[in-house]
Amino acid sequence: MLDMEKEPGYGKMEDRVYEVGYILLPTFASEEVSSLSVNLKDIIVSFGGEFISDEMPKMIPLAYNMVKVISNVNHKFNTGYFGWIKFFMDPEKVPELKKKLDLDPNIVRFLILKTVKENTLASRRFVGRDSAYRRPSKKSENEEAVPINKEEIDKEIDAMVAV
Repeated sequence: MLDMEKEPGYGKMEDRVYEVGYILLPTFASEEVSSLSVNLKDIIVSFGGEFISDEMPKMIPLAYNMVKVISNVNHKFNTGYFGWIKFFMDPEKVPELKKKLDLDPNIVRFLILKTVKENTLASRRFVGRDSAYRRPSKKSENEEAVPINKEEIDKEIDAMVAV
C-alpha cells in the first residue's frame, strides 16, 4: 500500500481536493490580475492548502449583473476576471478559508467545491452543417408541387392498418 503522505502531489491522508472558482473586480488592469491570483494562492497556502493546478483569470462577460459593496456603496458589474485554483486542504480549515475570501475586497464572487485531482474538463463537440437542426432548404424555381391524390393515400393507410 502506498504511503500517501510521503508521495509528492498527494497531500495528507485527511486532506480533500477542492477547487475555488472566483470572479475578480473588472476594474484592475490585466497586469495586476496575475498578482491578485498569486495572493489567492498564498491565502490558500496560509491555511495549509497544497496547490494542484490553476487557470489564470480571464476577462469574461457575466450572465447577469453582480453587486459588490465597496466602501458602503453598491457597485454593479457585468464583466469580471474569472479564474480557478485546485488544491488539497484539511476539510476543517475550509470554513476559515471561506471567511477570509468573503472579506477580500477584490473578489466579486467565489465558490468552493469538492472535486477530484484529475482534470475533468469536458471536450467540446463540433456541431457541423449536418446537424439535426438544419433549416429546410428552399425549393428551386424549376421544381413544381406534386398534387396530392387523396385516394392513393387512403389506400396506403388502409394497407398499413390491415397488417
